[in-house]
Amino acid sequence: MPIASPEVYAEMLDRAKAGRYAYPAINVTSSQTLNAALKGFADAESDGIIQVSTGGAEYLSGPSVKDMVTGAVAFAAYAHEVAKKYPVNVALHTDHCPKDKLDKFVRPLMQISKERVAAGQEPLFQSHMWDGSAVPVAENLEIAAELLDRAAEAKIVLEIEVGVVGGEEDGVENAINDKLYTTVEDGLAMVEALGLGEKGRYMAALTFGNVHGVYKPGNVKLRPEILNNIQEAVAAKYGKEKPLSLVFHGGSGSLLSEIREALDYGVVKMNIDTDTQYAFTRPVADHMFRNYDGVLKIDGEVGNKKQYDPRTWGKLAEAGLAARVVEACEHLRSTGTKIK
Repeated sequence: MPIASPEVYAEMLDRAKAGRYAYPAINVTSSQTLNAALKGFADAESDGIIQVSTGGAEYLSGPSVKDMVTGAVAFAAYAHEVAKKYPVNVALHTDHCPKDKLDKFVRPLMQISKERVAAGQEPLFQSHMWDGSAVPVAENLEIAAELLDRAAEAKIVLEIEVGVVGGEEDGVENAINDKLYTTVEDGLAMVEALGLGEKGRYMAALTFGNVHGVYKPGNVKLRPEILNNIQEAVAAKYGKEKPLSLVFHGGSGSLLSEIREALDYGVVKMNIDTDTQYAFTRPVADHMFRNYDGVLKIDGEVGNKKQYDPRTWGKLAEAGLAARVVEACEHLRSTGTKIK
């Protein structure tokens, strides 16, 4: 199937919320990690989301270019081509974009999609994230409203963050404190500014103790009930049951019971990066240690070309990441839910 159209993406998100499951959103940094994610979704018979961060997009453009838009466009072009060969629907998304990078990343990409839609084509990406967690809520929502207008014109879904995810990602670091918990007041302010779909479709990353990075299970103190409290407050005010489509960030180290509870409260997308990075790298490390004298030319020898051929260890890395995507689909209940 091709990359999901705006209509198919909307159906994906609606089905997820109604069915109390979520799509793994897999961060990728290369054609290999993209191919592995696609295989994982296909193996799980799950639709899914594949995304690039600002750092990932810059990396994709090459070390001599280091341009986020160039890397993102190249990634999307490749994904649009190879995804046709897989029997699942996949949406392309850009992850965390702070204020100082909007003009160098999200806004130019939205303009490209707007021009494509005006020419009768599909948008290049299906959704983009504005990360306003580092600015005051009022400013966050003011920028979100402007971006939502642009997104609606380009048939794109906007993702915003209201609250703060702790830890570090792509050089952006937030302290682990009470700011990690979005308040009901913040949730109501968000809906007052952005509406409930009439101004354009959006997803909200409300925070309930989420932390980016590497943590052992049980070390992250999540309070999923916060999501339910905000859903109920908005529902009571606007008369719509479970009105918000929510996103779960910083899921490494979360207990499965906490993840499943968040799904029940309207989470339709869960970002997965740290775990898939390790799943990709671990088989490579294993190969290198096991075949030390083959991958290196030791003591004047020639090594073993079959062992240092990037395809040899690359296939192992892709298989590791694909297997972790399958596991993520099982955790998020999306296994077997692909739109036929």
